Amino acid sequence: MYNTELLFIFISFFIATLLCLLSGHRRVIEISSLIASGVALLASMSISFQVARFGTYDSSFFSVDALAAVVMLIIAFVGFAATVYSIEYLRQETAKNIIGFSGVSHLQSRVREYFILLNLFMAMMFLAITVSSPIFAWIFIEATTLSTAFLISFYNKPSAIEGAWKYLIINSVGILLAFFGTLLFFPAANLFPANELVSWQALAANAASLDPLVIKVAFIFVFVGYGTKVGFAPMHTWKPDAYSKTPAPIGALFSGALLPVAFAIILKFKIITDAVAGPSFSQNLFMAFGLLSVAIAAAIIFVARNYKRVLAYSSIENAGIMALGFGFGGLGIFAAMLHMIYHSFIKSALFFSSGNLLLKYHSAKIANVKGAMSTIPITAALFLTGFFAITGAPPFGIFFTKLFILSAGIKNHLFIVVTIIVLMTILFIGFLKHASAMVFGQAPADMKTEKESIWLLLPPAMLIILVLCLSFYIPPFLYTLLGNIAAHY
Repeated sequence: MYNTELLFIFISFFIATLLCLLSGHRRVIEISSLIASGVALLASMSISFQVARFGTYDSSFFSVDALAAVVMLIIAFVGFAATVYSIEYLRQETAKNIIGFSGVSHLQSRVREYFILLNLFMAMMFLAITVSSPIFAWIFIEATTLSTAFLISFYNKPSAIEGAWKYLIINSVGILLAFFGTLLFFPAANLFPANELVSWQALAANAASLDPLVIKVAFIFVFVGYGTKVGFAPMHTWKPDAYSKTPAPIGALFSGALLPVAFAIILKFKIITDAVAGPSFSQNLFMAFGLLSVAIAAAIIFVARNYKRVLAYSSIENAGIMALGFGFGGLGIFAAMLHMIYHSFIKSALFFSSGNLLLKYHSAKIANVKGAMSTIPITAALFLTGFFAITGAPPFGIFFTKLFILSAGIKNHLFIVVTIIVLMTILFIGFLKHASAMVFGQAPADMKTEKESIWLLLPPAMLIILVLCLSFYIPPFLYTLLGNIAAHY
């Protein structure tokens, strides 16, 4: 059953990509992409229910445990919302002559290119989190780099091309380090059958034969390498440029889906490292990088001039908060995974709202966006709600996950907890400064109130409503999956 549903996901994305490549009809491209993301959402939900009920699924190529099931759900929800949003978003950009669409004779159509790369990006993330081999996980993570580099440079502006090159170079170096670390995890070849791939399960089963010193070095390489994709400081430098130049739905996928995938792969290596070297080594790394990430975000937030860059710094902060949860252990792990879900949905909603702001004001500079509440009031309300949610204001769940993460560390790491509270306060003030300047104030004289498209409002609104519901009620199957992760990671 699992295999069938997983194959449905990849086949649907393959067909959608093929139709985008061959068809010159915009409607075919949009509907095929929407169907593919819808199939992925339904299949991911079914797989998650089954993993919660029956446990980990393993085959020769796929492996889906509780962690993979949760990340699949995140990718599926964010991906479906991004696809729905992309259709209307690109239609409005076409109407404003920001991008163009032409018939079948023009193979470089920007809309066609966008949906081809979107479907490939989604498929690669699903493959990276579900494959049973760490080598194939590395290959598919590298494939996300190649597909998304062209999406960052989508508008062909010099600054966008520069951001794409920066993203490509920094992430390629990071992935190369991750590959080296992955190879160091492999023990003597005679431990594994010659005709089988080295799997996560095989590495865990042979953990006793691994050298602790080698594994510590290997995990540092893996952490830094995949941590580049996550956006941990100081490997975060690509994020502000990439987030500010890419189309809004792709920014949502970067922060809402790719970040959890890369984070999850680090956690898969963490299990093996903990079995060999003890949990304190990996926990210290998580705490060190988590604290540094929050500190860097707090140091930069006030000088930000671009609201998409502000969202990038917020992602760096929240990646650090998640890392601290795994560093503190215990309740912190459960809270960190729940925080990951909340962050993915809220940050995606914020990126969608930022796309609406960009369509209205034709600028990503904070100084050029004033009085959004009077020109696009629903978008402004969604953006403001997302701001309060992502910074941890009650009643949203991030308030509770931050509280639980800090409470998990207060006994043994009081200095870190106090420092984080100060830094989060700084980040809240900085974010509030930028958000209030954009939402309130006097709108430009030539900026008139206009009707907002329902298809640009539904995706962010539904994600925020979903987070609000999950803040008060966690479905039993999801609670089971999160409990399983907390017990094993």
